[in-house]
Amino acid sequence: MLTFTIAGRGVELDSAAVERSLAAELPEPIHEHYVVVGGRRFPPKQVITLVTGLDRADFTTHQARRVLQRLGFPAARRLPAPARRLSEPPAREGGAQANPLVEALRPFIGKWVAVSGDEVLVAADTPKEVVGWLTRHGLVADSMFGVPRSDADIFGAAPY
Repeated sequence: MLTFTIAGRGVELDSAAVERSLAAELPEPIHEHYVVVGGRRFPPKQVITLVTGLDRADFTTHQARRVLQRLGFPAARRLPAPARRLSEPPAREGGAQANPLVEALRPFIGKWVAVSGDEVLVAADTPKEVVGWLTRHGLVADSMFGVPRSDADIFGAAPY
């Protein structure tokens, strides 16, 4: 349990409570900074607002990042578009190459995703939720698709 003061208010949080609070939430668009909670990128201010009820105007992004990092959540800055291009796949055990697209989509197995370039904008349980999120935030995706749960979802389950 972490105790901290933000916006003059004492708050106690633990990482499990943060993850539970965000499980049913869709992340807002990432402008510059983000934290990774449950395999998804969230703006730090969205996380602190949701878990504490504080108004976003009462604290800075850097304060939110610092608290969330102390709770063990990775925090980073969104890279400029040219630097985000997929590069040479990393080597895996036995010399096989990991597919970077497959690895990037792994946290979204079984979800519908909207993608712009090689960035996942949003992931949700239904296409309607994805389209609603894009509409609310005034964004357009390059593509939208369901991430398969298994090979049977990809190829079908026909008998051999």
